Amino acid sequence: MIQFKNISVSVDKKPILKNITFDLKPGQITALMGPNGSGKSTVALTLAGHPNYQITSGQIIFGKIDISQLSPDERANLGFFLASQSPVAIPGLNVKTFLWQIFKKFHPDQKTSLSEFRSWLAFESDTLGIKSELLDRSLNDGFSGGERKKMEVLQMLVSNPKYLILDEIDSGLDIDALKIISLRIQKLAQDLNSAILIITHAPKILEYLKPNQVLVLDKGQIKKSGDASLVQKIIDSGFNS
Repeated sequence: MIQFKNISVSVDKKPILKNITFDLKPGQITALMGPNGSGKSTVALTLAGHPNYQITSGQIIFGKIDISQLSPDERANLGFFLASQSPVAIPGLNVKTFLWQIFKKFHPDQKTSLSEFRSWLAFESDTLGIKSELLDRSLNDGFSGGERKKMEVLQMLVSNPKYLILDEIDSGLDIDALKIISLRIQKLAQDLNSAILIITHAPKILEYLKPNQVLVLDKGQIKKSGDASLVQKIIDSGFNS
């Protein structure tokens, strides 16, 4: 379990989050919602360990260990995965090569050959609706927004994370792609008993990834919390009702 305990965060000495507290439990989905500029992405980047997001008070507890000062790569090694709101392009980094290196990193004991891995990768890519030719290109270079989001999900499948942080994974996706990706994330989380934090403006994805808890963030503070029924209240009346 991950505990966000009374966390306050500043960026360039500007306070963004104020005394945020919530838990991420294995096998459960937490939806973080709120208006633009409320601090939702700051929560995601703080969890992932982005160095520009300075924790000024509070702790992030992983099990019984304070991981507030761990680097992003150290958190990744613990099973954290951040699906970015805006995945970057990396010219020159071949997708197949990149994913093979991730696979070897997170599956050191598996005796999987490169040809076996590529067969599995082709199957998963087809399932996600990723064109095969994209696997031979540089990571996200010239990809559409939707293709970049699908590639984030493919990276999840390769790395088998325990904690999924999904920052607007639904943006840029059409209805069919949203359903495919949501169901694949759901299956991955069930297989690994993962905890999911999903950040979204649009509630459509929550019809597939049904949250156990819903948090509403506004001006850097959690203003409301509840179960999945809170989503419908937000749809009906907005965030400020």
